[in-house]
Amino acid sequence: MQALCAVMNRRFLLSLAILFGGTAMAGTSALEAKNRSLVQASFDRWKNGAGGPFELLAPEAEWTIVGSSPLSKTYRGRQEFLDEVIGPFNARLERPLVPTVRGLYADGEMVIILFDGSASAKDGQPYRNTYTWYFRMRDGKAVEVVAFFDTKVFDELWTRVPAKP
Repeated sequence: MQALCAVMNRRFLLSLAILFGGTAMAGTSALEAKNRSLVQASFDRWKNGAGGPFELLAPEAEWTIVGSSPLSKTYRGRQEFLDEVIGPFNARLERPLVPTVRGLYADGEMVIILFDGSASAKDGQPYRNTYTWYFRMRDGKAVEVVAFFDTKVFDELWTRVPAKP
């Protein structure tokens, strides 16, 4: 129990560092550097419109949306998540979501990224949200993701803009 508390305390402190602009690399292991680099590169491609973090998902990856949204649950498998969340979300946008990374940190298998996302919805209204995603990496793929964001803002877009024209 004491060891678990120490790990959770370390991750909490690292999350605070990210919130305040930290992208610490000192004392980073080779695994952490590799995982951090993979996630950073995927976000760079996403920002430039040439890919994104979902390409990192292993086929059996579990993606959990935390919160009280009707979409908040654990999706079992990459395709289920893409079909039930990402496809319908993107169908509501006029232009794709563009991420602006505020902080990125690796701790063992875990990569934590804090970013702002903005896009234009099909009804002409802006969509803006702040996200924190926790990627558990294994062999260069995300096998588990936990996503925190303002589900109220997300749900407003989801109900306001139909996925089909």
